[in-house]
Formats: sequence, C-alpha cells, structure tokens
Amino acid sequence: MFAVLKTGGKQYKVQAGDILRVEKLDCVAGDKIQFNEILMVGGETLTVGVPLVAGAAVQAEVIEQIKGPKVIHYVKRRRKHSSQRTKGHRQHLTLLRVTDVMASGGDKSDVKAATGTADARRAAHNNAAAPAAAAPAKAKAAAKPVAAKAAVKPKAAKAAATEE
Repeated sequence: MFAVLKTGGKQYKVQAGDILRVEKLDCVAGDKIQFNEILMVGGETLTVGVPLVAGAAVQAEVIEQIKGPKVIHYVKRRRKHSSQRTKGHRQHLTLLRVTDVMASGGDKSDVKAATGTADARRAAHNNAAAPAAAAPAKAKAAAKPVAAKAAVKPKAAKAAATEE
C-alpha cells in the first residue's frame, strides 16, 4: 500500500519502511508523528482525494533533525560596480522512517500530528498575543510623557530666540 502525502509545500509518494527527508518539523528524534494531509491512497483500490482523502493518514518515526547539502549562491555584476558576493545555505530537514500507511481510521489515532516549524511559531505567537491585550494600556501611559516633551520644545525654542 502506498500514499501520496503533502508536507512543507511538497508531495511525497511513500510506503511503509521508506526513509524521507522533509522540511523541518517541530519534533525531536524518537517521536512518532502522523501526516493527515493525504492526497491519494493506493493498493488494492486507488482512492484519490478531493483534495484530501478523509480519514487517511501516514505514521512515521523521527530519526533525526539534519541539515541538507550546502548550496552556494554566487552573484557577480559585470563591468560597472564590479562587485561579487558568495553566500552558502544549508536547509534544515527532518529525517523520517514511515511506519504505517492507513487508508482509514487516521483521525481516531492518538499519534501527534506533524506540524512544521512555521506552524509551531505561528501557534506560539497566537498564544503570546493573549497577554499582549494589556499592551494598549501601557501604550497610552507612554504617550502622555511624549506629549509633555513636545510641549517643552517650543519653550526651549523661545529661549534660544531671545538669547540671539
């Protein structure tokens, strides 16, 4: 049985036992995670989702967090300005071993859903926004001294004008 799953903006065709390198996920080595965005499940019968297959899931075990190969970005401007720049980049990846492909019942399992680091940051930001509701009161308190400083400036300007 195989499945086509979507994660990190990419699609992967997987079956039990496969090892995948996907965009970094918010998990640690040894965690069991589950992908719920399944686009197609194949085997004895082929099921294509519209856009997702309901109840289908792929479970995997995290092997480790790794970095991909170094990609060199070289920029050279010809003739004028004669500048050049070399930059390197190594993408953060998660290495996974697919343990199970489920055509149904994935929504009832107790395995943690796979989330990317961007999703984790967004969730943390939304949780931190609740205490920020008190921030407008602080902003109003800070606005009053600024207005007082603005009132001081014209007096200083008049004093400077009389000294001349």
